[in-house]
Amino acid sequence: MLSRAVLLAALVATTSAAQPVAPSDSAPAWAASAVWYQVFPERFANGDASNDPTPESLTGAWPHVGAAALRAAGWQPTPWTHDWTRQEPWAQRLAPGEPYTTVFLRRYGGDVQGVIDRLPYLDDLGITALYLNPLNTSPSLHKYDAADLRHVDPDMGPDPAGDRAAIAQEDLLRPETWAFTSADRLFLDLVRAAHARGMRVVLDYSWNHTGLNHPAFQSVLQLGEASPFADWYRIDRWDDPATPDTSEFAYRGWAGVPELPEWRETDLTGNPHDGIPYDGDLVEPVAQHIFAVSRRWLDPDGDGDPSDGLDGFRLDVAEMVPLGFWRRYREVVKAVNPEALIVGEIWWQRWPTVMSDPAPYLGVFDGVMHYRPFEPLRRFVLPGGPQIGPTALAAHLDSVWTGLPADRLAASWAMSGSHDTPRLLTTLANPRARYKQGEGLRDAPAYWGARPGPDATRALRLYRVLQFTLPGAPVVYYGDEAGMWGADDPDNRRPMVWPDLAYDAEAGDALGRSVPPAPVVPDAGLVDFHRSLARFRRVHADALSSTPVEWLVRDDARGLLVYRRGAGDAAVTVALNVSDAEQTVDVAGRVEVSVGEASRADSGITLGPRSAAVVVP
Repeated sequence: MLSRAVLLAALVATTSAAQPVAPSDSAPAWAASAVWYQVFPERFANGDASNDPTPESLTGAWPHVGAAALRAAGWQPTPWTHDWTRQEPWAQRLAPGEPYTTVFLRRYGGDVQGVIDRLPYLDDLGITALYLNPLNTSPSLHKYDAADLRHVDPDMGPDPAGDRAAIAQEDLLRPETWAFTSADRLFLDLVRAAHARGMRVVLDYSWNHTGLNHPAFQSVLQLGEASPFADWYRIDRWDDPATPDTSEFAYRGWAGVPELPEWRETDLTGNPHDGIPYDGDLVEPVAQHIFAVSRRWLDPDGDGDPSDGLDGFRLDVAEMVPLGFWRRYREVVKAVNPEALIVGEIWWQRWPTVMSDPAPYLGVFDGVMHYRPFEPLRRFVLPGGPQIGPTALAAHLDSVWTGLPADRLAASWAMSGSHDTPRLLTTLANPRARYKQGEGLRDAPAYWGARPGPDATRALRLYRVLQFTLPGAPVVYYGDEAGMWGADDPDNRRPMVWPDLAYDAEAGDALGRSVPPAPVVPDAGLVDFHRSLARFRRVHADALSSTPVEWLVRDDARGLLVYRRGAGDAAVTVALNVSDAEQTVDVAGRVEVSVGEASRADSGITLGPRSAAVVVP
């Protein structure tokens, strides 16, 4: 097993061969002060039961169980309050004892109306920006295998049958024929409703690949080299029509996944799978299709006023798309809306130990999903005591911030959990686990995937104090604020826990092991804590979004870390005690947000064991 020192060195290593690209312009000012909330639409809220998915709408997604077989087994949408760890009757008939097969066939019916209905909750929580995972037409629950990039999935809107009929009349190659369906219009209603509450809306897209059901790929399958889309995909070998089958046909799927055929690239000056930035472009028809889809959502009515459109895009697996395309994409997006935000998912340079240096990408993106600070922050607040001390933590954070333009760092997303990671509460309940790799019951049966205890909740609160007061715009993955738990995908994608619904208790885990019965209810105190942090960040946005970090105390012996953002009357001072003993720190001012015991003392502020205080003058 690698030592902690070796792991830390690997995490901070920067071995990119590319040189940083100077930003062409500034990131949108609003992005620096945003408090983000990530919505995974299928699992957030079911606002319209009439549009729930059907067996036919799952066709084309892994594990590729046909509609007839699903109907024969009695498949139906899973009730929102169903015990996540228990197979449904239809699942038991399809694959008894194989929950990690049938779980991918679950659908709960989350939709656009559900997001609209829950906007008051998000507003009250203090959220100022929404990041929505893909809404495009797709047979999967995650929708990265797009069957259509132009439209919101009909099953997310009020008239699935009518929308499908309308889409069938369009010409994929002629954007002027693309109409707005009822699902599209409902999504624009969501954008308007969010804007009315002062929230920005960013949508998730992957410009690296489509799904098997995409009409361009279906045309390639049916017509081969005669297809008008023959040059859209990375085809390694065409079928020989002289043979009786299609066994010769071969194409590239993202990360080797056949359900995700990749767009074809051109003019490459590097290898997209080397884990380092590379130049080149996408073939022109694909690029123009992407540009048309993006313009459609940025300015829906095409009147030159983008206020009725999206506020930007989160771009999936962005390091696997050439920089030449991203430079063009930035020009297209900013020409429509200069204030639109472009965020790239820049994550692994070498899985699973070395994360990518975002610097080479910050000339084409306004920010990145900044995962690099996550692991050291996690190891600092873990229950049972820190695995990294205050001095090493500060040095690590300085190393991953150095060289990043101030506006890009402020606009980048300060990450915790997401749809691609274990939930924050669960990863903190597994202090011996490595982040992401092996953090699931299938990979590590000893992994704790049931409801975590109070020590993990305390660690989560400490983590949030750091996340909300250090550089970067904090992102809360749906339900993490309510104490939801779950190991890596798919267990991190449970349906949202709402206070007005009664859920079945969990009396086991997904492997059928008995655990103490766990009530599935939102942690109201944790929700209140997130509300207080979000509101504090909004009030002190200038200090927390535009000033550097000043390290005041890095005391490894006492487990104390103290830092300041801003100066004078606008200063925000943050003090954390991760030791098991009470500590007093010389900090003047008023405690605005706290974790655990934090009180004024003659010589400063007294912090109880594993406590924190956010202080203002």
